[in-house]
Amino acid sequence: MTARGAPSYAKLNVFLRVLGRRDDGYHDIETLLLPISLADHVKVEPSDELTLSLEGAAAEGVPADDTNLSLRAARALAADVGATSGAHITIVKRIPIAGGLGGGSADAATTLLLLDDLWGTGMGRDGLLRIAAELGSDVPALLLAEPAYVRGRGEIVEPVLLQTTTWVVRPFPFGVSSADAYAWWDDDAATGPDPGALIAAAEAGNDELLGSALYNDLQGPVATRHPEIAEMVAAFTDVGARGAVMSGSGPTVVALCSFASGQDVADAVPGSFVVDAPPRPLMPARIDDEPSGVV
Repeated sequence: MTARGAPSYAKLNVFLRVLGRRDDGYHDIETLLLPISLADHVKVEPSDELTLSLEGAAAEGVPADDTNLSLRAARALAADVGATSGAHITIVKRIPIAGGLGGGSADAATTLLLLDDLWGTGMGRDGLLRIAAELGSDVPALLLAEPAYVRGRGEIVEPVLLQTTTWVVRPFPFGVSSADAYAWWDDDAATGPDPGALIAAAEAGNDELLGSALYNDLQGPVATRHPEIAEMVAAFTDVGARGAVMSGSGPTVVALCSFASGQDVADAVPGSFVVDAPPRPLMPARIDDEPSGVV
């Protein structure tokens, strides 16, 4: 067996609609999720045991023990298929942690796909979806690795055909846990509008309408605790973005731009950078070696 490696793409949420808390503690949601051209890199290679190492400028603060989602994914797959061999997983981190960009979930999804190949389990994406759903709400959609309309607690995933769009991403030097964001929403629950028109705008490539329709039901509760999020949304619209919104549970803010104006918008908002969503074929992420431009 030889080593396998692949990029592990971050995501952004075009909209995030929270419908309510479930009996199992999760929340029912609707979201349109796009992989973006900011990526970690995951490599798996044969080993006697399941082990993990972390590298890269965004590795600080990421656990390397059994709480790491990629290592949990590997153990879950090994247990499911009765794997008798192990693997060493190496993750080069470039996606900011706890930023609403799904880095940990993306790494777990990529780990599942690579180990499926390394171990020859033959499960494929469809077979891995069940394991992915048990790991976390974003993992099934990121396993798909393409634009997706996501429902339930994240386990119902439908691919969506979209043209590549240009976004400017602005992380912050602090994280927000998903558990906190949803708990704050529970304290003051409000559900956004039916997303049908927004999804139709995305499918039609109507970026002007799409930009004006972006929303995230978690943004209000999180921005109440971190007002710089709302300030950043306003900053993006002030410099010509078509719209801006917090991604996922935050705090990262993403702004939809035209391809021509993306770099100008990023230059006008310190600490931000341009990505494609979904990534353009054979094109690297338009970002410096540092993971985020965090200030």
